[in-house]
Amino acid sequence: MPKELAKQYEPGEVEDRIYQFWLDGGYFHAKLLPDKQPYTIVIPPPNITGQLHMGHALDNTLQDIIIRWRRMQGFDTLWLPGTDHASIATEAKLVEALKEEGLTKSDVGREGFLERAWAWKEKYGGSCDWDRERFTLDEGCSAAVKEVFVNLYNKGFIYRGERITNWCTRCLTSISDAEVEYEEEDGFFWHIRYPFADGSGEVVLATTRPETMLGDTAVAVHPDDERYRNLIGKTLILPLVNREIPLIADEYVERDFGTGVVKITPAHDPNDFEVGERHCLPILNVMTDDGRMNDNAGVFAGLDRGECRKAVVEQLEKQGYLVKIEPVKHNVGACYRCHTTVEPRISEQWFVKMKPLAGPAIDIVKSGKIRFVPDRFEKIYYHWMENIKDWCISRQLWWGHRIPAWYCSSCSEITVSADEPSVCAHCGSTDIQQDPDTLDTWFSSALWPFSTLGWPEKTPDYLHYYPTSTLVTAYDIIFFWVARMIFSACEHTGMQPFDTVFIHGLIRDADGRKMSKSLGNGIDPLEMIRKYGADALRFALATGNSPGNDMRFSEERAEASRNFANKIWNASRFILINLEEGSQTGAVLPQDLSLEDKWVVSLYNDLCKEATENLEKFELGLAVQKLYDFIWDVFCDWYIETAKIRLSGDAGQRGQVLAVLVYVMSNTLKLLHPFMPFITEEIWQSLPHNGESIMTAEWPAWQAELSYPSEVEDMQRIIQAVRAVRNTRSQMKVPPSKKAKLYIETEYKQTFLNAVNILQRLASASEVEVGDEFGTDGCVGIVTADARILIPLGQLVDVRAERIRLEKQLAEAEKNLAVIEAKLANQGFLSKAPEQVIEAQRSAGEKMKDTVEMLKASLARLA
Repeated sequence: MPKELAKQYEPGEVEDRIYQFWLDGGYFHAKLLPDKQPYTIVIPPPNITGQLHMGHALDNTLQDIIIRWRRMQGFDTLWLPGTDHASIATEAKLVEALKEEGLTKSDVGREGFLERAWAWKEKYGGSCDWDRERFTLDEGCSAAVKEVFVNLYNKGFIYRGERITNWCTRCLTSISDAEVEYEEEDGFFWHIRYPFADGSGEVVLATTRPETMLGDTAVAVHPDDERYRNLIGKTLILPLVNREIPLIADEYVERDFGTGVVKITPAHDPNDFEVGERHCLPILNVMTDDGRMNDNAGVFAGLDRGECRKAVVEQLEKQGYLVKIEPVKHNVGACYRCHTTVEPRISEQWFVKMKPLAGPAIDIVKSGKIRFVPDRFEKIYYHWMENIKDWCISRQLWWGHRIPAWYCSSCSEITVSADEPSVCAHCGSTDIQQDPDTLDTWFSSALWPFSTLGWPEKTPDYLHYYPTSTLVTAYDIIFFWVARMIFSACEHTGMQPFDTVFIHGLIRDADGRKMSKSLGNGIDPLEMIRKYGADALRFALATGNSPGNDMRFSEERAEASRNFANKIWNASRFILINLEEGSQTGAVLPQDLSLEDKWVVSLYNDLCKEATENLEKFELGLAVQKLYDFIWDVFCDWYIETAKIRLSGDAGQRGQVLAVLVYVMSNTLKLLHPFMPFITEEIWQSLPHNGESIMTAEWPAWQAELSYPSEVEDMQRIIQAVRAVRNTRSQMKVPPSKKAKLYIETEYKQTFLNAVNILQRLASASEVEVGDEFGTDGCVGIVTADARILIPLGQLVDVRAERIRLEKQLAEAEKNLAVIEAKLANQGFLSKAPEQVIEAQRSAGEKMKDTVEMLKASLARLA
């Protein structure tokens, strides 16, 4: 006997139990089956950065949808979870939660802490292979990091030198571009005079950072700027400092911006640093690593950079160098950890040479071995890779992979080794010290697709599951993570890290604004799960999602998805209630199918094909919308209503319709499962089925023998008729309980005769008569594309009200016909529009003429 479903769907009760059932069954575990095609997704490792937000929920929901679908298709699927050590460094939310429980990190230990970090993934139903969970600092991944560093160093691709980096004056470390958050702020352009040393005049330039002028070592103009061509090579006096600096020419300068003159501060601006290298300018650092002015700042030494700015502006004005102050809005970068304004600063760091690594990474995408979805992001990728600069990989932090380099106090040489050396590789001295810096988190993240599978060892997992299949990520980290994985994989494995990069957009609020703390418009996904269930959140995130585009989210969307879950639950209970009354059937179609059976089966069959095609194209939003429309409209609102007619009939009719109900419902649940895994598993287990779990059930495929196009057309004619009758009765305020005879004029007589029982139940018909033409006077006339339906007025309403309704409908039809005729009379339209568009307009015009004539005839009958 089928399992009974509770009267109400309670996600909180169902979800935890179902997830434990999956874990106990080992359904997430990849079996490493050599005879099956692998499908691998690795989770982006920076999973929790301070607070779980809707972006995390979207990213992981999309991954889980794809991996569940591929698992059902028969692939040997591996969804490999992992944690990046950057996540542990930004653990504010978890620490806060522990504090509320009266616990600390030490109380729960690292394993317990990580278990809590992953708990939210269980809440939304993530089907990761937890047995293979990896951590960037575990032994295997650490070995891969050292191997890569040593290999690149030995090839000359890693070097140590002085360059401009993003410097956090609070964390006291260089940080990557990905760790800089930019926000638009109100600032100023300070316009300053720089006089010539010979007293012959001056140039005026503008800066947003006047405190850095203390480190100026030149002023630059464009070589082709006629205004300054004769001044190039002259010497200027640096205001406040009275140091002589040259006026140089460099194509970096934009002639049309401001005065066309810029200050060059090589130690505190990345572009100025490059100009300085081209012109052999001195590099003068005027700040300490904690953001205070050093001795090179002269009288301003010891001041905080903010205090120095005020003091410099004050002195510029006092000494007559300040021309004007102009307000400006500009982007200012801040450290993502502490939100301190980042300082571009010269410092000695470790770098990776990018040009030799970028070439193969560009070529592998151009070859088609890696595709971006949508493909417009390839252009962005190419642009970034073709203009890439050397990558600063060292960080002045303790937490992370320590740089495997040792400095010799005896010979000043550097020993780089994957294993800790006891002596200098160059002179044999034991007086060596390891570099105290750690590697950029992205250095280890770049190796993620292959290091997590065992590389550099040729492990069974690496040989079977690599290259991975799909990377799912937001477009905002294409450069920082995706590109680095691609060039790292090309260099170290000789293969692409994945075949496809599926790029999704960002989640915005209902007004299209970015979700942020400052706006207070963030939505906690865990709260949504508590209120509406994980399936509702997942379905809401998938609905409307299209590759590469941002999406809007509101709580109302989760609520609507919860209502959809309730609709499915109630439809399933209806089927089970009827099965429990004594009928037994499996998910197998009967031999004989009625018109409505063939209609629903054929539309379900088309859904299998279309949903699969959408998933293949990563059009998850289209797939889920088609599922919604089919389940809500086709199956629940129409087929179940027609099924009730036969369910009240004899045993043969009941058995036939129940078999169709079970077949369509159980198989549609399979299509819905990747999107709503919990409710589909619970219902599927309740219905007659084969197998242990819907997770491992076979993905439904389109079958030619289940295609009934003519029956679909016939059923659509009946549905149009029912809708038209219902709409008319509603307009006339006739209650469903009041029955009336239907006279139907149509060329599709047999279709309507076969559906008399449907029309009687769904269109409140007392009788149905079908023919070519009826001479019945005093009838309400209803026109559809394929029929005219007459209802005796005396059984419904007064004649006057019906005449007003028809006259209004006729006026609208005549207006629409006039629009079509005007378009067809327009020579411009006829000469430019495609033939199929013109033909469609002609066809619409003919149908509209028929509608007008039918309405006129209906009005005539009321005369």
